[in-house]
Amino acid sequence: MTQESLTEKLATHLMRPVDEATQQRARLHLLDWLGCVAGARTSGVGSLPIETSGVPGSRGSWLGNVLEMDDIHRSSILHPGPVVWGSIFGQSVTDFDDMLTAATRGYETVIAIGSTFDDRHYSNWHNTSTAGIFGAAVAACFSSQQKPSLENLVNAMGLAGSVSGGLWQMRHEDTVAKQWHISHAAETGRRAARAALEDATGPRFILEGPQGLYAATCENPKPMIFPDQWRIHEVSFKPWGACRHAHPAIDAALELKAKLGSLDGDIQVGTYADAIKFCDRPDPKTVFDAKFSLQHAVAVVAERGVPQLADFEPEAIASLTDVRARVSVSEAGGITKRYPEHYGARLTCGGAHVELVDTLGDPERPMPKEGIIDKARALITWGELPSREADRAVDLALNGDDPTAISKMLTGWLS
Repeated sequence: MTQESLTEKLATHLMRPVDEATQQRARLHLLDWLGCVAGARTSGVGSLPIETSGVPGSRGSWLGNVLEMDDIHRSSILHPGPVVWGSIFGQSVTDFDDMLTAATRGYETVIAIGSTFDDRHYSNWHNTSTAGIFGAAVAACFSSQQKPSLENLVNAMGLAGSVSGGLWQMRHEDTVAKQWHISHAAETGRRAARAALEDATGPRFILEGPQGLYAATCENPKPMIFPDQWRIHEVSFKPWGACRHAHPAIDAALELKAKLGSLDGDIQVGTYADAIKFCDRPDPKTVFDAKFSLQHAVAVVAERGVPQLADFEPEAIASLTDVRARVSVSEAGGITKRYPEHYGARLTCGGAHVELVDTLGDPERPMPKEGIIDKARALITWGELPSREADRAVDLALNGDDPTAISKMLTGWLS
């Protein structure tokens, strides 16, 4: 009997039906992505003369991550939304239910594969890109006019995975490579799907084979699991425009400030090792630096309160220099042990402290539907679009039944 590959097992898992509650959850993630795209339309990336395939999702895949407010899955340490929705809207989609089920299955794929990566992988590779290309291929298969067979899915994942990539070197330089990773994953995943639906074949053992992705990038890959519930329900929403690794410190700072009335004097942040690895930036120079700075994020709360997108712009970076100097960061071993299943932080100031296990927007501390809608409205306003466009986006994403109307809206936003 021929051995069944991991992508074959995953493809079988993906074929099960998507329930109504999960489709409704996917609508919220669609709205969240639309807000992130709209908010970034006036950014430096948004103004680049980017060559795309001429459909709105192609440009949207560039923009969905710019403001660092895209959705995130904790244990796989990746952002499914920008890749999955960018892939779906990078082609002509006509059926809303098909679109929602395609997105659900795309999220499942990204998370299932990303959750198998180990520390060695994440130390060098951008999980959103390396796992995202698989989810993009699956989402594109299920949102195409030609419905995929199990064999089509396996081939699409094999083709996509054979060119998976995305190195973290871009964290150390002021570039748009992070957005390029996501765009490349969405576009290439979609091309892999199209080829597979036309009977192109890809390697079945692209993950666990002797020269597959695990052999190239992992030391001890984790087992792939296949839960009964669709894992889009595990995905967190991000309320603040900074790296998710900074969010636990932001939340702890907000709670301690509410308790004390102010955060005066020295502030100590204890958090998990990856938060320090990615976000220990005491002297940020750029907007990107500020979004990846624990010191700046806590300084914003200490001086200004609830973070706004403007708090990570150049004026705020310059004005908060003295406050940042009062913030020190160190690893807290107990918090590291809970990571990545839980993103936590401890904040100490004036002899008082707060320690949080989970972060606002996580399933354990969910953002209410109204909060997700308010976030989308704020992002659309930040992108210099009129309030009627926010109304339109909310209605189309949460109540609509026409993907073409969303495509037309995106075209108007991004033209």
